Amino acid sequence: MPYAQVYDPTGISLLSTILAALPIVVLLGGLAFLRLKAHLAALAGLLTSMLIAIAIFRMPAAKAFMAAGYGAVYGIFPIGWIILNAIFLYELCLEKGYIQVLRENMAGITPDRRLQLLLIAFSFGAFFESAAGFGTPVAITAALLIGLGFPPLQASGLSLIANTAPVAYGALGTPIVALAGVTELDLRQLSAMVGRQLPFFSVLIPFWLIAVFCGVKKTLEIWPAALTAGLAFAIPQALISNLHGPWLAGVVSSLISLSALIILFRFWKPARVFSPEEFGPAEVQQKKLNSRALLRSASPWLILSLVIFIWGIPQIKKVLDSIFSPALAVPGLHQQVLRMPPVSQSPTPEPAIFRFNLLSFTGSGILVAALISAFMMKFTIKRIFQVYFRTLRRVRFSLLTVAAMLALGYITRYSGMDATLGLAFARTGLFYPFFGTMLGWLGVALTGSDTSSNVLFGSLQKITAQQLGLSPVLMAAANSSGGVMGKMIDAQSIVVASTATRWYGHEGSILRFVFFHSLFLAALVALLVFLQAYVYPFTRMIVR
Repeated sequence: MPYAQVYDPTGISLLSTILAALPIVVLLGGLAFLRLKAHLAALAGLLTSMLIAIAIFRMPAAKAFMAAGYGAVYGIFPIGWIILNAIFLYELCLEKGYIQVLRENMAGITPDRRLQLLLIAFSFGAFFESAAGFGTPVAITAALLIGLGFPPLQASGLSLIANTAPVAYGALGTPIVALAGVTELDLRQLSAMVGRQLPFFSVLIPFWLIAVFCGVKKTLEIWPAALTAGLAFAIPQALISNLHGPWLAGVVSSLISLSALIILFRFWKPARVFSPEEFGPAEVQQKKLNSRALLRSASPWLILSLVIFIWGIPQIKKVLDSIFSPALAVPGLHQQVLRMPPVSQSPTPEPAIFRFNLLSFTGSGILVAALISAFMMKFTIKRIFQVYFRTLRRVRFSLLTVAAMLALGYITRYSGMDATLGLAFARTGLFYPFFGTMLGWLGVALTGSDTSSNVLFGSLQKITAQQLGLSPVLMAAANSSGGVMGKMIDAQSIVVASTATRWYGHEGSILRFVFFHSLFLAALVALLVFLQAYVYPFTRMIVR
């Protein structure tokens, strides 16, 4: 018998909202304040969500367990699969000394740590987000930064902060495509509206990133580079999203930003090089560029970039899925949970189909790149297996953590707790443009994905906007634009960062490092949306 979601099970909306938020409070509170290990905090949050879903929201226990299992499997494939294979590639490069060579020769491009951060975390990370998404950019850039000598907290936190501006157009525009699907709004209008919100922040983020790293004064010393990185990303992002659509807005923008920085570094350098002692001995930083050694040490990452780009092409995905992509309807859950008004316009069955697209998973592309690189680095087959199993052992707790977190998120989704939280935001009336944007932020913080947040809350945004006389396109787009700032605090991204930097067990420190940056930047996006809803000339920006 289908389970019809109930959004105010206690009859007291405030109490129902508090209870719906409790699993997230347990998870994030355990990380940030109780300093629990990530897998223990995730398991505690999972247990809390299970109890509340069954006892308070009256979700049948069998369906709750199936939702948890569905989420856990999704946590391993594709998220955990990305983590495992990205760290495997890093371990291969580390064992052959490629990371050290890359570190020593990076100074040949620029010895300034601020410029390295812009190049790797912002521009290079934006390429991985745009081509693949789903944790790939944080896994790669955090590993590279730690290899270049950045302290673990900074390598983790700064990678998370940098991975914001390109998220809405990540994985070749997947979040916008999903948003159009659930709202039935025009895809190009949604793409254009997001492209009239995020470019402002694409310019801001490079400055913000460097200011967090070393302060405002030292940021101003490299303002030409920060401005180049931001404008070279923001202008193509705005133009492509408005004139073409969501598919290439991130990929092309990131490549232009990366190219613009490299060209700039040939003709300009800061008056003073910033490279603190904790990054390594000065003699390492002063070595001249060895172009051949740099190319050799960077070749695994260049191979990875090429493979990831190929893997992200829809036509390639389609071919790979035609070879192997079994789909399993989760028994007892698929179309056995009904989304109810006002979250949907009518009772709507929730799908629960796990597609084991093993060949087209981004993690599989990373594994292919790692194996190509391994043979290029002259690893034996035996040694490849040894490194792989060593990597698997190293990330085992991270995989458990991600599985538990996704299990929590899926229980939240199928029980209706996420909608209870969303409806609390929807009751803010005149201030809904602000709080509706913050709902997108919350959605990504809960699910770890702008795509998932758009699927969860896109329909609610459209319905609420129509009821309040607001533009549905504006508020649906705001869900995605606000969501990008939640990416830096979602638990699975934090686990990816801690794993990539070998700093497992310090997830609470990373969360505290990025939390207020995430909240403040999301509030700035929400303020922009509020102005676009009500204040001339910002209202002229709404796509009609």
